[in-house]
Amino acid sequence: MEQEFELIAKTFMGLEPVLAKELTQLGANNVQIGRRMVSFTGDKEMMYRANFSLHTAIRVIKPIKHFKAQSADDVYDEVKKIDWSQYLDLKKSFAVDSVVFSEEFRHSKFVSYKVKDAIVDQFREKTGQRPNISVANPDIRLNMHIAEDRCTLSLDSSGESLHRRGYRQESVEAPLNEVLAAGMILMTGWQGDTDFIDPMCGSGTLLVEAALIARNIAPGVFRKGYAFEKWPDFDADLFDRIYNDDSQEREFTHHIYGYDIDMKAVQKANLNVRAAGLTKDISVELADFKDFKQPNDKAIMVTNPPYGERISTPDLLGTYRMIGETLKHNFKNNDAWVLSYREECFDQIGLKPSIKIPLYNGSLECEFRKYQIFEGKLSDFRGAGNILKTDEEKKAMAEKHRFKENREFKKRLDETEDNEEGDIRTFKFHKFELGNRGSRDRERRRDDRDRRDFDRRRRDDNDRGERGYGRGRRDFDDRGSRTDRRGGRDFKGSRDRKDYGKKGRRYDE
Repeated sequence: MEQEFELIAKTFMGLEPVLAKELTQLGANNVQIGRRMVSFTGDKEMMYRANFSLHTAIRVIKPIKHFKAQSADDVYDEVKKIDWSQYLDLKKSFAVDSVVFSEEFRHSKFVSYKVKDAIVDQFREKTGQRPNISVANPDIRLNMHIAEDRCTLSLDSSGESLHRRGYRQESVEAPLNEVLAAGMILMTGWQGDTDFIDPMCGSGTLLVEAALIARNIAPGVFRKGYAFEKWPDFDADLFDRIYNDDSQEREFTHHIYGYDIDMKAVQKANLNVRAAGLTKDISVELADFKDFKQPNDKAIMVTNPPYGERISTPDLLGTYRMIGETLKHNFKNNDAWVLSYREECFDQIGLKPSIKIPLYNGSLECEFRKYQIFEGKLSDFRGAGNILKTDEEKKAMAEKHRFKENREFKKRLDETEDNEEGDIRTFKFHKFELGNRGSRDRERRRDDRDRRDFDRRRRDDNDRGERGYGRGRRDFDDRGSRTDRRGGRDFKGSRDRKDYGKKGRRYDE
């Protein structure tokens, strides 16, 4: 049996317990919840499966060194001690992303710069040459995390963020992140045992994620590739078995309904549903929520109305009053879950929520509220054996106190992802602990050299069009059909997903 090693799955604030449950069900060992992450242990197969199967992970990283650092020079020295020939060669490019929560290290890009500098200098000293840096599409991605003086340097096994499933062809303004959408659905406990409804579906993210959960389809089936496929020890046969194994998929006997008042949103949602091959399970229609009728069958509703922040309506508070009235009169004996941001919006719903779960949508500290719609009195409802909160829901509500303790986290959210999009010229060097003027001059010359290198490589990457990476395992052609880029097979958008990519994956592109 292959030896297990440490792994970390990153996620959004508030989704850690959901991700931990997913990992436990997947067979991971030593699962422990942290802030915006869950640590666990597993072998190479577990690492592949985590990337391929987890609905609520943003990325999966493999730590290669833990150390403490009091200064930028300490980071440089510790990183340089690693034998980088185990992970890189001169033919491979690399990039470094950093996340910092420290008084000493104020800028994540500066940390990335120091890590890169240590690696490049080691290769120069040993070989006289250096590996290339590719901001857009590197062969090896590294992740540095610093919390005060505690540093963890990891290999990024995912590459492009795992929320980029590959099925989304079009999106509306302010689309819901796929990982957040999946986490919301899993929080409700829904597994496909009733109909699912989103009356304000936008581009259909909640609908597609619900269908994947209901059928237990791995979200990675649509992706073009993962960073671990470029590692020297990549086991293509093992990953091929994981990719082609559909033994855990299940039948879904109910249906998923999406509605939106905007025809463009309906068209985009239908395009995304077809791209995912889920037209048998999902229907999307043009309809106003105020015209919603009581469903004939048992159903759950999960929706993400406008907040008045990134997207709004002419009468925002009136929209929420309409939501409350519609639920009260036309969704009896069912559960509705609403994600929103403003307390005054929730107040307009006019219904008492049975649970409030804090969640971040981007940088907005939102709440995910459950409304149990029932006829008669609450005492009669409870007397019939119904409960308002499960033990898991009570535990989730307790997370609200943790959010309040970590409000400063909101200020740093925008720095934690897509660090490569920034320009090295935006660095604000916080503090240098250099011994003499000569060392400062050498550091300054090194900074100037690498700024030029960084700018030149960014221009080269853009000229080659490498920012097109990660569009998904299947691309649309001019006729609206889809081509499996691995197997070279053409699929029509209306065909069932189970036909897609199950044979003929190639690694020779």
